[in-house]
Amino acid sequence: MRALQLSGEELQAHVARLQFLGERGEFDAAAEPERTFLLERPGPGLLPGKDIAGLVVQAAADGSGPGIGTRVVGHPAQGGWAEYAAVPTHSLAVLPDSIDSVQAAALPLAGITALRLLRTAGSLVGRRVLLTGASGGVGHYVTELAVGAGAELTAVTATPVRGERLAELGATVVHEVAAAQGPFDVVLESTGGPDLPIALAKVRPGGTLVWFGQASRTPATLDFVQLLGGPERVTIQHFHYAGAPYGSDLAALVRLVEQRRLHPEIGRVTDWAQTADTLVDLRERRIRGKAVLLTGGAR
Repeated sequence: MRALQLSGEELQAHVARLQFLGERGEFDAAAEPERTFLLERPGPGLLPGKDIAGLVVQAAADGSGPGIGTRVVGHPAQGGWAEYAAVPTHSLAVLPDSIDSVQAAALPLAGITALRLLRTAGSLVGRRVLLTGASGGVGHYVTELAVGAGAELTAVTATPVRGERLAELGATVVHEVAAAQGPFDVVLESTGGPDLPIALAKVRPGGTLVWFGQASRTPATLDFVQLLGGPERVTIQHFHYAGAPYGSDLAALVRLVEQRRLHPEIGRVTDWAQTADTLVDLRERRIRGKAVLLTGGAR
């Protein structure tokens, strides 16, 4: 079996054996810009890949989960960029015929993050929401789901091109956090650095800022004296999406796509032999939306 493993600064194909924790399947893998940071300085033995979809070829020994031949989407801890991957049955969802593997592979990490982030934010009906760092896969899903839930959402993107799709989904798009017209009931902040205190100042008194990323790679600094002049009683909440099981959230995402309430944005579909070039293009923001790597014929 072939899998992708990092060796130095390059991705290379090699023969690997995975421990079969539950399901084993032949998968497509989806990458997103935020995950490329980890790949720049990989630890020993890193087997990348957390977003996968494909066909079950060996069912779980304990009888749980889908049977052989079932099309599924999954979210393993690692090792998804391979011809065969092991996924715990609690982190799988069955795919209907109306959703192909390419669409499904673009769902797990960004989609689960968006779902859990919005649950953390609470009810959004009639609330004003600011989303920073909205250009990537998480931003797309958060925008579509939040607007669909009744939020008045302002999205911050680096360029007008990045904001076009979000505007089509119903967001007000600006290109600097300072340009967003507050106050906001909820701020979803993912860039860190100097943007975080600017975003915090735009929260209404008693509102919430959910900090879920640091895409700028720059630590944020908050000044106590400056905070005294800002909104009062603001809650800052740290958020990280991780925590299995993922199966129920994957099933929810599949239903949303099937109901046409969620539309994965896929900017590139290519053979996994092109992984290294694709990762560079994701990091440099040359791909709008998700990139899907194919290990074989997509179904």
